[in-house]
Amino acid sequence: MLTAWSGLGYNRRALALQAAARAAAAGGWPADLTELPGVGPYTAAVASFAWGAQVAAVDTNVRRVIARRDGFARTPAALAERAAELLPAGRAATFNQAMMELGATVCRPRRPACGACPVRSGCAAAGRDHVKLARPGRAERFEDTDRWARGRIVAALVSGEPPPALDHARRERAEAGLLRDGLAVRSPGGALRLP
Repeated sequence: MLTAWSGLGYNRRALALQAAARAAAAGGWPADLTELPGVGPYTAAVASFAWGAQVAAVDTNVRRVIARRDGFARTPAALAERAAELLPAGRAATFNQAMMELGATVCRPRRPACGACPVRSGCAAAGRDHVKLARPGRAERFEDTDRWARGRIVAALVSGEPPPALDHARRERAEAGLLRDGLAVRSPGGALRLP
């Protein structure tokens, strides 16, 4: 499974997808998709598109639209509750698509187009300086993250090539994460290998 998935990112998702497929094959689709291994509330919201389920999809764009419109940030649970309150009866798929699109094209992270926003009149952030809403500080380069290191180690295991050169502490963190997530196992000699 990891050989086919390698390079697509988030290797843990491959294992979760496989476990969810086994569960659905054995017991059918549950009414609540979060009962499947590896499926959280956002992924489960696909049921609004597939089966017309009355559930809100809360992604990064939806979080931003709601936080700006209401004028404050919320915990993930409170945000999901607020999105469910805004959900019009019987129109979850349309609402979810509209909110995601609104956040991606109009209520963008930087330089939002408030003048083009269809909900501007009810928005607490309309016309404000949105630059200060961006995260402060400098973003870490992806190549400097443990996630990048994990991905490179898995790619090396898949291809049979030597793993990338990493400092000792970073390699240990990356390998420990791969072992914990079931993406790698140790051979009797101690070498890392695919399960």
